[in-house]
Amino acid sequence: MSTETNLTPKEKQDRYRRRLRRKGLRPVQIWVPDTRTEGFASECRRQARLAARSAQGKPTLDFISETTDRDSA
Repeated sequence: MSTETNLTPKEKQDRYRRRLRRKGLRPVQIWVPDTRTEGFASECRRQARLAARSAQGKPTLDFISETTDRDSA
């Protein structure tokens, strides 16, 4: 019987993470907006309107438009 079968799930996870760290990797947690929440779409529209009115946002919006045009071609 292998020692692997005697390990708890937490011990297996710890062992797996140690192996990855030895390979030079590290865990990263990324938090992103939850697109399923109520109000997400309206907040996107609000921020898009603000960006469209901002002189600072024009280069970014131009870039997005150019990129979108290329992708749809």
